[in-house]
Amino acid sequence: MKLYIYAHCPFCIKTRMIFGFKNISVDLVVLMNDDEVTPKKMINKKMLPILMRQDGRYMAESLDIIEYVDALDQIPILVGKASPMVNYWLNHVNKYIYRLLIPYIAKAPFIELYTSQARTYFKVKKEKSYGNFKDLTKDFPTLITSLNNDLQQLAMLIVQPDAVNGQLSIDDINLFPLLYLLSLVIEVKYPVQVANYRNNMSRKAKIPLLS
Repeated sequence: MKLYIYAHCPFCIKTRMIFGFKNISVDLVVLMNDDEVTPKKMINKKMLPILMRQDGRYMAESLDIIEYVDALDQIPILVGKASPMVNYWLNHVNKYIYRLLIPYIAKAPFIELYTSQARTYFKVKKEKSYGNFKDLTKDFPTLITSLNNDLQQLAMLIVQPDAVNGQLSIDDINLFPLLYLLSLVIEVKYPVQVANYRNNMSRKAKIPLLS
C-alpha cells in the first residue's frame, strides 16, 4: 500500500497513526504542496491523504482510510469510547490554533515545501483563509497564553499516558496531530501529563516529534 501525504497535514498524520499503531507497512509518498496534477489523477481533486490499497484502488478521506486499515486484520484497536470533554476541548482549541500554527508551518522544513514555488503556493493559499501572516504574528503572545491555559485543562482529561480516555479511540487520532504540530512552537508549555501523552503517542504511532 502507498499513502500519499503532506508531512504537515493533520489529516495525513491521522492516517499515518493507524499504520504505526497496528505495525502495518506502508510506503509514504510526500507530494509537493503545489502539485495539483497527481492527486487529481487519483481522486479528481487536490486533497490528501490518499491511500492506494492493495487492490490498486484509491481511497480518500482520513477517517475512511483509518477505518479501512483498522479493520484489515479484523482485530480493530480503536475500540475506546470517545469523550465529550475531549471533543469539546478540541473544538474549542481548533477555533484559534491554526492562526498560530499556519505561519510556523510556512517556515518549517517540511518536504512538501522544499521548493520556493511550493512554499509560495502554500503561503498564498493559507493567507486567503487565515489572513496576512505578518498580521497573524501580532496575535502570537495572546494565542500562546490561551493555548498554555488550555493545555492545563487538557492535562486533567488525560486518563492514561498511552490513551487519552484509557483505551485507544478516535480521540487519540484527533488529538495527537495537533500536539505533534505544536512541536514547532517553542513557547508552548506542556504539563507533565500532556508531555507524557504526546511522547507515548509519538512512539506508538511511530511518528517522531518535530523537536
